Amino acid sequence: MKILAVTLFAATLTAASAAAQQPPQPPGPPVIVTMGNGVVKQAPDRAWVVIAAENRARTPQDAQRANADAMTAVVEKIKAAGIPADAIQTAGYNLQPEFDYANGRQTLRDYVARNSVQVRVDTLAKTGEVIAAAVATGATSVSNVRFDLKDRDKVEREALRLAVQDARRRADAAASGAGVTIERVMRIEEQREFEVRPPMPMAAMPMMRAEVPAQPVPIEAGEIEVRARVMLTAAIR
Repeated sequence: MKILAVTLFAATLTAASAAAQQPPQPPGPPVIVTMGNGVVKQAPDRAWVVIAAENRARTPQDAQRANADAMTAVVEKIKAAGIPADAIQTAGYNLQPEFDYANGRQTLRDYVARNSVQVRVDTLAKTGEVIAAAVATGATSVSNVRFDLKDRDKVEREALRLAVQDARRRADAAASGAGVTIERVMRIEEQREFEVRPPMPMAAMPMMRAEVPAQPVPIEAGEIEVRARVMLTAAIR
């Protein structure tokens, strides 16, 4: 056991001595690190909107039946406005009882059924028409109106290109101020931020009778800003 311990100790000393004798690694080249931002503003060409129908009845079957009739009419009207079937997706369905509370007691009032669909409108000018037609047919609420770009990837790439240009200009300015020269760009890292696009809520609209002419809803889309951010590392001399 003593011989083994001495052998292990000697091996450890030998490895440590070899490591100590290795020449130090040369430091990397001096660098400049800058951040760049790119912004592209563009008018949206697509809209999303959630349209819902809500119905109440004394029994769950009656509530479900009434809601199915109402939502079927709404969806058919949306399709008649030029929206294809693949642009309409169920966003939620709910059937539940509602109660009244008095003197510490719970009393069943009725059942409420609610069905909502998310509609993609690829012709932005039709957004107001689609909303008005749905409400006139039996929809009881409209919400989560938001705008987007059909070719968002292309716009994001342009914003990224501008961000890299901005970072390089900043690196050139920093090098000039320090009296050095940029030798080469070593690394470019995109600083991805998960974009949260908050919906633009629209107040719920009261249900209108179908025979009342649908009034177009004014919709102002404004502009969308697409942003990119990068970190650039450049070697200098």
